[in-house]
Amino acid sequence: MSSAMQIIVAGYVKIRDRCSLEALIAHRQKVLVELQAITGIDPAGSISVLKDEINLIEAGLGELKPPPGTLPGDEWS
Repeated sequence: MSSAMQIIVAGYVKIRDRCSLEALIAHRQKVLVELQAITGIDPAGSISVLKDEINLIEAGLGELKPPPGTLPGDEWS
C-alpha cells in the first residue's frame, strides 16, 4: 500500500472528513469490482493493493465513529 494513501486517510481523519473517506472507499470498491471482472490478464497485484487501501480507509472511518451512547438512535450508518 502506498504511503500516499496513508497520508490521505490520515489527513481526512485529522479534519474529521467522513464524507470524503466514504467517497474514497466507494471509488476503491468500484475499481476493485471492475478489476475482478477482467479476463486475459492477472490483476492480482492491483487487487491486493486495493483491498489493503480499503482496509486502511475502513480503519480511518472507524476512528471517526462517535463513542457509544453519544448519538440518539442509529444516526451512525
